Amino acid sequence: MLQKWQKREISNFDYLMYLNTLAGRSYNDYMQYPVFPWVLADYHSQTLNLSNPHTFRDLSKPMGAQTTERKQKFIQRYNEVEKSEGDLSAQCHYCTHYSSAIIVASYLVRLEPFTQTFCSLQGGSFDVADRMFHSVKSTWESASRDNMSDVRELIPEFFYLPEFLTNANHFELGCMQDGTVLGDVQLPPWADGDPHKFILLHRQALESDYVSAHLHRWIDLIFGHKQHGSAAVEAINTYHPYFYGDKMDLNNIKDPLIKSTILGFISNFGQIPKQLFTKPHPSRNAQGKSSSGRESVLSFQSSGILPPFISSLQNLKLSPVTVKGAAGAVLHFLSY
Repeated sequence: MLQKWQKREISNFDYLMYLNTLAGRSYNDYMQYPVFPWVLADYHSQTLNLSNPHTFRDLSKPMGAQTTERKQKFIQRYNEVEKSEGDLSAQCHYCTHYSSAIIVASYLVRLEPFTQTFCSLQGGSFDVADRMFHSVKSTWESASRDNMSDVRELIPEFFYLPEFLTNANHFELGCMQDGTVLGDVQLPPWADGDPHKFILLHRQALESDYVSAHLHRWIDLIFGHKQHGSAAVEAINTYHPYFYGDKMDLNNIKDPLIKSTILGFISNFGQIPKQLFTKPHPSRNAQGKSSSGRESVLSFQSSGILPPFISSLQNLKLSPVTVKGAAGAVLHFLSY
């Protein structure tokens, strides 16, 4: 599969789905949901220029190191733990994770069954409106610059599912402090308010020359040799030890309280994917057409390599669903 990706016989999207599957990520597990990268850094221009390198996120760095100031703060945090007299096993750059059940549910909160999942994780109701996912631009700014507890990445739906960006079910998501009533997700100017255009351009960005030339650097961080150890420290890419579920032997932990705490931590904050590569991931071949002669950009046809559910996600359609709510109330909504 690696060779097929290098030769541009499969798309970046298909390859990332393949790696997620190998690493144990699944649509059936919110705690280990497929993880995709932020690929753009331009959410303010009227026109998206995919030939300009400044349009893109730095894929060689984790979300916590996208700006120099932010990077230095996380390095300082790491060093302060090293010098403390506490438990050195908790030494890390990040105490939050880039993928978790609440992150997944917050992105997809406008679609059932994720709406109910989100409310369940929030204690039965929606979160404060200002903290809800309401704008692609503000979410990028939070995860890449402004919020030290936010290092979230994306999910696959950002590249094929426009429906998650609209409040088709007319949920009352609340009102922000500035008076804005939450409804559809606010899109970048270059999307012209059209979720389908956003997905189209976002998918083009994922399959662009720039991302194709640098995606292997992000793979090193998430699935590869910079996932943990000295390479991860150098890359500013270490997380709390509890996130490395496959590195912990819970069977040897005798204290039930400690074991329960660890399991609760993993359930709430997610897990690092299984490591797939122990050496630097090879880069993709230079710009060109796939071996079949078709451009790899926006190749929505199934490659025949992944299971049908994964390779045909773009064919999903909304369907009306009727259920009984509290006190026998009949609820109608759209779901997949």
